[in-house]
Amino acid sequence: MARDKSHMEQVERWAEFVKANPDGWKEEHTTFINAQFDMAARFYKNLEISEEGRAILIRLAEERKKKAMGTGTKVI
Repeated sequence: MARDKSHMEQVERWAEFVKANPDGWKEEHTTFINAQFDMAARFYKNLEISEEGRAILIRLAEERKKKAMGTGTKVI
C-alpha cells in the first residue's frame, strides 16, 4: 500500500521536530503512545459490554492466534 504525500510530509515534520528538540521529543512521544494504548483499552472495554462486542473480541483473538501459529509467534 502506497502512502500519500501528506503522510510523508508529516514524517518529515516529525523528523525536523526530533532534530530540533533532542531532549524534549521523547516525553511528547511517550505521552502520545500512552494515549494510544489508553484509547485502545477503552475501546476494548466498551466492546466487552455487549454480547456482539464480546463475540467480536473472541473472533479477533482466534484470528490472531491462527496468524501467530502460522508465523511461529507466541500469542499471550
